[in-house]
Amino acid sequence: MGAKAKPVAAGDAGQIRRGRKFDQVLAGAREVFLAQGYEGASVDDIARAAGVSKATLYSYFPDKRLLFTEVASRECSRQADHALTVIDMTGPPPQVLEQCARHFLGFILSDFGQSIFRICVAEGDRFPDLGRQFYNSGPAVMHRAMVGYIEQAVARGELAVPDCALAADQFAELCKADLWPRMIFNISARFRPDEIDRVIHGAIDTFLARYGAKP
Repeated sequence: MGAKAKPVAAGDAGQIRRGRKFDQVLAGAREVFLAQGYEGASVDDIARAAGVSKATLYSYFPDKRLLFTEVASRECSRQADHALTVIDMTGPPPQVLEQCARHFLGFILSDFGQSIFRICVAEGDRFPDLGRQFYNSGPAVMHRAMVGYIEQAVARGELAVPDCALAADQFAELCKADLWPRMIFNISARFRPDEIDRVIHGAIDTFLARYGAKP
């Protein structure tokens, strides 16, 4: 955030001072990070969006990465909670798989999702807790929900899956086919709806061909 900001280890909650303007600062930071990404966000823009002085901002978060970690963890959690609210986890596999795929791709292909990924990779060696915090706040929540759904579908006779945890991971990877590599290697920044539909439907067809219950 500034040249004088002292780097702190991710997850070092003692470095975060909570107070009456804590949520206000996070709301302003979320607005700026979502609009401009990690690199494009400046302390001036964040302070302005939060309606606080830079001194106040630094008093809560002395390090830009620490502020981004807090915002991103909350955003991951919010995205996961929203997905679990709108997805009908009692529906048939084709329906639930498509809903999960669209929420998953909507997040990982977003500018904010890309910012999270790039920060985790760039800071992973120095701050290993950074990636764990992001993973536990969102992806791990969705993974558990997906495993739970697959287990229920198996019990209903809709799927035949010997390893539900592995199957959940495999479906997530199928959803990243073509799109994810093109994005992380800066080949494509945006995708048309038909490109996304192609990958989602291919992922569902492949998953059901392997795990769909045989008559």
